[in-house]
Amino acid sequence: MADPSSYRPQPGQIPDSPGVYRFRDEHRRVIYVGKAKSLRQRLANYFQDVAGLHPRTATMVTTAASVEWTVVSTEVEALQLEYSWIKEYDPRFNVKYRDDKSYPSLAVTLNEEYPRVQVMRGPKKKGVRYFGPYAHAWAIRETVDLMLRVFPVRTCSAGVFKRSAQIGRPCLLGYIGKCSAPCVGRVTPEEHRELAEDFCDFMAGRTGAYLSRLEKEMHLAAEDMEYEKAARLRDDIGALRRAMEKNAVVLADATDADLIAVAEDELEAAVQIFHVRGGRVRGQRGWVTDKVEAVDTAGLVEHALQQLYGEEKGESVPKEVLVPALPEDTPALAQWLAERRGSQVSLRIPQRGDKKALMETVHRNAQQSLALHKTKRASDLTTRSRALEEIAEALELDGAPLRIECFDISHLQGDDVVASMVVFEDGLARKSEYRRFQVKGRVGDTQVWHGEGQDDVRSMHEVVSRRFRRYLLEKSKTGEWDPQDGEDGPPEDDGKPRRFAYPPQLVVVDGGQPQVAAAKRALDELGIDDVAVCGLAKRLEEVWLPGEDDPVVLPRSSEGLYLLQRVRDEAHRFAIQYQRSKRGKRLKSGPLDEVPGLGESRKQALVKHFGSVKKLRQATIDQICEVPGIGRKTAETVAAALAGAVPAGPAVNTATGEIIDDENPAPAGSSSERGTEQ
Repeated sequence: MADPSSYRPQPGQIPDSPGVYRFRDEHRRVIYVGKAKSLRQRLANYFQDVAGLHPRTATMVTTAASVEWTVVSTEVEALQLEYSWIKEYDPRFNVKYRDDKSYPSLAVTLNEEYPRVQVMRGPKKKGVRYFGPYAHAWAIRETVDLMLRVFPVRTCSAGVFKRSAQIGRPCLLGYIGKCSAPCVGRVTPEEHRELAEDFCDFMAGRTGAYLSRLEKEMHLAAEDMEYEKAARLRDDIGALRRAMEKNAVVLADATDADLIAVAEDELEAAVQIFHVRGGRVRGQRGWVTDKVEAVDTAGLVEHALQQLYGEEKGESVPKEVLVPALPEDTPALAQWLAERRGSQVSLRIPQRGDKKALMETVHRNAQQSLALHKTKRASDLTTRSRALEEIAEALELDGAPLRIECFDISHLQGDDVVASMVVFEDGLARKSEYRRFQVKGRVGDTQVWHGEGQDDVRSMHEVVSRRFRRYLLEKSKTGEWDPQDGEDGPPEDDGKPRRFAYPPQLVVVDGGQPQVAAAKRALDELGIDDVAVCGLAKRLEEVWLPGEDDPVVLPRSSEGLYLLQRVRDEAHRFAIQYQRSKRGKRLKSGPLDEVPGLGESRKQALVKHFGSVKKLRQATIDQICEVPGIGRKTAETVAAALAGAVPAGPAVNTATGEIIDDENPAPAGSSSERGTEQ
């Protein structure tokens, strides 16, 4: 642990102005990001006597090895920069809300010629109108099913839409009146877009005017004795009212607001958000976080607001945000929200009436969410802790292996040899730390084998050597290590999480004694003696240790064995996935793929200009230079590569035996054409 006084800035060095500061650890990784109205006053708080600091703050400042800051003009700029850096660096001591599921939203793809209504999850896309999020996808589908009767907007996928347009027949929804069938021209693109916009207006809460208009049309149709039309309008009104009833009225004044409530204890906090539009609850979501920094309810609210609205613009930010406690920089936050919405946003605590009663309901949901999360986590945490303790005891380790790395080799009969490295921290997969390797048959500058044919042992030695050479490179920062393989590169110094900077306590290899011996030899050659190694053989699930003639046999019911199996199986899955994708690319590659420095865009330009690779092979260098973006040197490289490539054999029409070339295409309906369509 570092002494904060060792990196404390000199008196008067810190400016007395708004800004954002970053604490870095000894590996130059950013571990905490904060903002302040006065950098001088805020940073001074961190360099008091460590015994007087909050335990979490004390842990952070003793983990850090340096601090730096950036001055900005206003508190709003500081808020925006803090959010950007937290998102970019993912600091370990900042509160980060995590969600155990992806909430579905109702989306209308207004960026397409024929907008589509569908259920969407994940990040929001430009040009798509979103409503929600909802707790369940079935709730969205029930609502959409009722509304399609009145707003028959397209809901089919691009493939179904294209197929219906080709055959000239709509899908089932088009026949039963729940789609206006733009695919076969029943409505124009303009008419269909108007339907989609009406759908959006209704979902946005502008329901009263539309229902009044439908009722007026129904009465006029009845007066004109158009009883079938009047009956259809009556049923449409009933369908819309049933859709509205699914979202109960909670605020009588048709308010647009988001209500945020927090339930917390000493270690964790849960946040619940109710999205109210037009006085009705249109969506609900929740997050849970570990309180890794010293933060109160107001601070939790501020972090929630940043995460909730950091990527939102326009009407996605409501006119009113109701919270249980006002953050320290409320005016700056309100201004930031107003800039994202484009108009004034009210940020306040509800004091009385329906809004206060609804806030109490949201708070009860937050309390239930926290209680449920703690019940699940207690079980999971106990199991994971027991598994790590069993592994430490069986392998005679000094402590529980909090970081485990597992390596696996994959190939197909000796070709396309690749390797995977998966990482488990505290018994959980850390997918952002996964790495994959192309096995090249060398370690550093030394060629150890040719990499052809099947040799898992030498492949394992190479991969483990490359991984830990990079660790030493990151650790030393002296430049004395200079690996040449594709995964390695110059050490980053920007504070972002680096790829091989952190060592594991345990290395697991997929295999038995030979693979374990190879991994251990690689570590010994690099002088690394504080990382344990073991192997897990698939045949009998035996655990092998370096230099031991007999394996360690864990009980079949052991949580430690189960964790090792999960780690091994995940490495195997990740390796096979990479090997298959690599093999697929090789099988689909053409002669232009072998041309160095020729990207996808220029390959497509060449083929488009000449019509085929065969004609391109016959072209002169001057003719190749006529293609936009192709210079003389590139043209010479292309011509040389194609001259050395073996031309593919002629295509043959299997129905007639006729040779097909560029000047004699296959006739329509031939077997080669039909095979392509299938």
